[in-house]
Amino acid sequence: MHKKYEYWLAAIPGLANGSKQMLREHMKSAERAYYIEETALQKLDFLTEKDREILRQAKKKYNPEEICEELETKQIQVAIYFEETYPSRLKMIADNPYAIYFKGNLPDEKQYSVGMVGARRCTAYGETYAYEYAKILSEFHIQIISGLARGIDGVSQRGALVGGGKTFAVMGNGVDICYPRENSGLYGDILAAGGGILSELPPGTPPMPYQFPRRNRIISGLSDTVLVMEAREKSGSLITADMALEQGKDVYALPGSVDSALSLGCNRLIWQGAGILLSPGHLLEELGVVNHEDYMKFSGKSDEKCVEKKKVLETKENLVYSSVGFHPKSANQIVSETGLPAQVVFQLLSALEIQGMIKEVSKNYYVKA
Repeated sequence: MHKKYEYWLAAIPGLANGSKQMLREHMKSAERAYYIEETALQKLDFLTEKDREILRQAKKKYNPEEICEELETKQIQVAIYFEETYPSRLKMIADNPYAIYFKGNLPDEKQYSVGMVGARRCTAYGETYAYEYAKILSEFHIQIISGLARGIDGVSQRGALVGGGKTFAVMGNGVDICYPRENSGLYGDILAAGGGILSELPPGTPPMPYQFPRRNRIISGLSDTVLVMEAREKSGSLITADMALEQGKDVYALPGSVDSALSLGCNRLIWQGAGILLSPGHLLEELGVVNHEDYMKFSGKSDEKCVEKKKVLETKENLVYSSVGFHPKSANQIVSETGLPAQVVFQLLSALEIQGMIKEVSKNYYVKA
């Protein structure tokens, strides 16, 4: 098989995935499709006249040799739908990509994969839990799939790396372009850790708004389960959730405050029947990865230790600790709720943080740990 012709067919823009697959299967190879004569082309009734014109122009515009050379120079690999290297999870989805371009590696077929998506302009609450879930899931050898976007995507993938696992970024542009540019460090770290950068779009394809909703079906397609960490009532994250449900995947959402616009989408998903994210340990149990006792041992926690810690808290410490919730709360609000002097509250907050009972997620904003 002459791979250069396969890469040529894969790289043709404007020709639907299904049309490419039918063309190749009918012609038995991309090389024969490249050299097809006009009379034979006209007889292919599964192609529209627009499709035929796209093929004619592709022979003039795209040189198979140059396409091969670019892939080699940029160290980009390609997995085409009929090849063994092509992810088996993607073969099961509607409108599966004709080819996947990737730098680094593809997700391991034998390992469980979790997709994590959410708002680009996330809150400290969403950021905290996206990082925590990704880190702990990664520690249990679960692959994290996301989109390298600002906010929840990037935080989740960073958490996965800190957890010592592998994460895979599905791009809405060519894999040779890091978008957004501020995540270039994360892009490099993903590759260095043995993960991968993936896209169905050929190298050099710039990021365009209409391409991102389509890439979401690949994020959900590569995932066994999808977590929505924070989402507005109408958002790309909910598109991913819908696609995951259509693909028969389980969807979980992080509950949030009813007055937070960035939790409306998640709360609605839960109302509609999505799984609720109560804790990383609970999720691991739900996924059948680990039981409660093993999770507690692995994480260095135990019910006895938690009870013991609570007993040694002084009365004022208990008052402050009780005021802190799972949604970030300011120190000033805690002062108001407890009625204690500000200086005393700040001292107690510091003490509780040292004990690992709470954590500061942003300047003077605290959550239970």
